[in-house]
Amino acid sequence: MAFSSLRSTSSSVLNRLRLCQRSISAKASSSPKDKDRDRERLMFDSERETADLTSGISRPLSDILKELNKKVPDSLIKFRHEPNGFSIKYIPWHIVNRIMNLHAPEWSGEVRSITYSSDGKSVSVVYRVTIYGTDAEIYRESTGTASVDDPGYGDPVQKAEGMAFRRACARFGLGLHLYHEDMS
Repeated sequence: MAFSSLRSTSSSVLNRLRLCQRSISAKASSSPKDKDRDRERLMFDSERETADLTSGISRPLSDILKELNKKVPDSLIKFRHEPNGFSIKYIPWHIVNRIMNLHAPEWSGEVRSITYSSDGKSVSVVYRVTIYGTDAEIYRESTGTASVDDPGYGDPVQKAEGMAFRRACARFGLGLHLYHEDMS
């Protein structure tokens, strides 16, 4: 759920809560015992609605990892043809990003280092992905390397970062089946 949608939903819950509180206080003929019972019921309902709004945001780490380890649909997998004639299957970084947002919305990523080779022909990036569950947090790091002379789209640091990001996510199991398909 988008943040603005969550904010508008929680604001409507608060408005309903205020209306109910006014109607409770307007019941002059009700006994104090009835008013207390109504307040308790109202508080329970609002707590349940708040829990429903936030229930999918964070989950136990084992649930998140179980989802990330599922096979990625073939429609999301792309092929890259290498100069040596081999075809490589991969998941574009933006698809990996969306899958992470879907299954592990409480994740973060950061570039840990950028290193150019001594001859200046390649660049390597170390990337860390951290997943936050309700019970723990874990991180995985990986590297990506790109040639400075590669004529493809994007600069070499961007390419190396995308590769390192995908590999770090694969260490959680995301798309890991692509690395093992040729071995069977």
